[in-house]
Parts: sequence; structure tokens; C-alpha cells
Amino acid sequence: MELLIDFFQNTGFGMADYRNFVMIGVGLVFLYLGIAKHYEPLLLVPIGFGILVGNIPVFKGLGLGIYEEGSVLNYLYFGVSKGIYPPLIFLGIGAMTDFSTLLARPKLILLGAAAQLGVFMTFLGALFLGFVPTEAASIGIIGGADGPTAIFLSAKLAPHLVGPIAIAAYSYMALVPVIQPPIMRLLTSREERLIKMSDPREVSTQEKILFPIVGFLFCCFLAPAALPLLGMLFFGNLLKECMVTDRLARTARTAVVDTVTIVLGLTVGASTQADVFLTGKSIGIFILGACSFMVATAGGVIFAKLMNLLSSDKINPLLGAAGVSAVPDSARVVQMVGNAEDPSNYLLMHAMAPNVAGVIGSAIAAGVLWSFVG
Repeated sequence: MELLIDFFQNTGFGMADYRNFVMIGVGLVFLYLGIAKHYEPLLLVPIGFGILVGNIPVFKGLGLGIYEEGSVLNYLYFGVSKGIYPPLIFLGIGAMTDFSTLLARPKLILLGAAAQLGVFMTFLGALFLGFVPTEAASIGIIGGADGPTAIFLSAKLAPHLVGPIAIAAYSYMALVPVIQPPIMRLLTSREERLIKMSDPREVSTQEKILFPIVGFLFCCFLAPAALPLLGMLFFGNLLKECMVTDRLARTARTAVVDTVTIVLGLTVGASTQADVFLTGKSIGIFILGACSFMVATAGGVIFAKLMNLLSSDKINPLLGAAGVSAVPDSARVVQMVGNAEDPSNYLLMHAMAPNVAGVIGSAIAAGVLWSFVG
């Protein structure tokens, strides 16, 4: 009987407390949303399974836990804690992204900038609630709806909050189709949602090649701290557009980004070890993250309405919601909401302009915050 008791005490069942089971429940919810509901499965499935991995109770000192130096998981987590994985993700995003719609109608860049309102408003709100500046900046960037950027900035400024910030950022990215439509409908009239966009002009190959070079120089001179993210983003896009590095571009947008996404998602999920993750700060981060995302969506829509007051060339205000950098989900939501009003209204192509501008905008916002509070 003593042997049986000793055996039981040495199993995960014997070492677990209620917090482990709470987090395992969260992991199962992520898996359900990713598999059954198809909410960002490429992100939620690795993160959800990572949460399960991180909440199996293990003996301390055996080199098994993600926070134990020398463990396999700790070595894999090194890419998160040192900000290595996010720039590699940006390399793949750049190699996938077509900036043609943005180049065809440059004024839509302003919508990507306006959506960053959520970042800075949440930064101020977090300061008001007692978070130190480095923590507040890391929480605020959740409003950009850009998981890699949130991980990169929090790894630099508040490494102890990487887990909850990453989970919050990816959760809200996955819930874009749930969170954004009510805000979009609330802030626009039916007449505004029915506005049809004129066809964009044709963008030349020369413009597409010059844009990543000129864009990189301008953005990184503006916010030098954004260099690791924007450098890789524009480099990936140059590989795609210059037409002579197809193999490199294909590798960047497939093998590289897929591999990094797997490891990043798994290790971020595993970092939600119950005794580290379940704190009052984590709850506060989730609440502030939700507010940040909603303010960012509202900021983009309201700014689009203001642009219409000052211009005769009207744009559909729904495009403002795509200013958050959840690519391409926010653009798809714009298409979905506009299409519900008028099935012949196709906004997806136009929404990609502020959507990709939001990617650039969130990276610049992260660079600005890092330079101010780092």
C-alpha cells in the first residue's frame, strides 16, 4: 500500500493542483476553437496543445519544465524570450504580402495608423491601473492585433508577461470575426456600409520592387527600434517582388514561416505554466487587451468617417476596421459585413490596403514604445 501511495504521489495526478486543471481546460477550449470552429487553427492548435504540455506537473530539477534552465522546452523557448521567432514570422509575412492595393490608394495607409489608437490608449490605461511603463507598453501593443509584434515587444520589455500577453494577443486575433462586426455596425449607418469603392489603379512592377526598399528606409529612420521586425518584413517582400529570388521567397513563406509558427505556438502555450500564468496581472492583461482591440477597431472606423468629411472621394468606413494588423482576417470581416448589406459589394481587395498598413503601423508603434520606455 505504501508503494502504491508513493507511486501515486510521484505521478502528475498526485502533484497537480486545481490551477493545472484550469489551464488544461483553457488549452482544450483553444483546441476546440481551432479545430471545430476554424478560428485561426494554425495558431490556436499549436498554442492549445502547448498549454496542455506546459501544465503537466513535473518534478523540479529534472530539466523538464519550460522555465528550467537546460530543458528541451527551455531551449525552444529561447527564441521567444530573446525575440528571435517574431522577425522570422515577419519575413514569411513579407514574402506572402501583396502591397499593390496600398500602393494604388496610398491614403488608406492612414487607416492603418488610426487603428494604432488602441495601442496608445491602452498604454495610458495600464499606467493608470498601476502597471509599470515597460509592462504597460507590452500590454498596449495587444491592440495592434499582431501576435509576433506583441511577443517581440514583451520579450524585450516585460519577459515575465510574455505568456499572458501572447495568449491574449492570439486569442483576440482568433476572435476577430466575433469582436469586430458589432463595433463596425454600431459606428456606421447602412448608407455608409453600402458605399462601393472605385477600382484601384494598376500598380507597376517597378513600384512593387521599389516599395520595400523605400518603405524600409523611411519607416526605420522614423522608428529605428522597429528595425528587426520591419527589416525582415520588407526583405521578405523584396524577395517576392524582385522576381529573381523565387526560391528564397517560396521558402520564406512556406518552410520558414510554418516551422517557426509550430515552435512559437507550442512554446508560447507551454509558457502558461499554471503557477506562473494564473495571477491577477494575467486577468488584467486580458481585460485591457480586449479594450485595446475594441478601441483600435473603433479608431479605424471613426477615422475613415472623418476622411469622408474632408474628401469628395468617399471610402467605405468599414475599411477602417481592417487597420488592425490581423492579416487577412480583419479584411475578411470587412468583406463579410459589407457583403451582408449588399452581396454585390466586394471590399476584400480594398480592405487589404489598411490591413497590411496595420502590420507596418503596429511594428512602428512597438518601436516607438520600446524607444520611450525601454
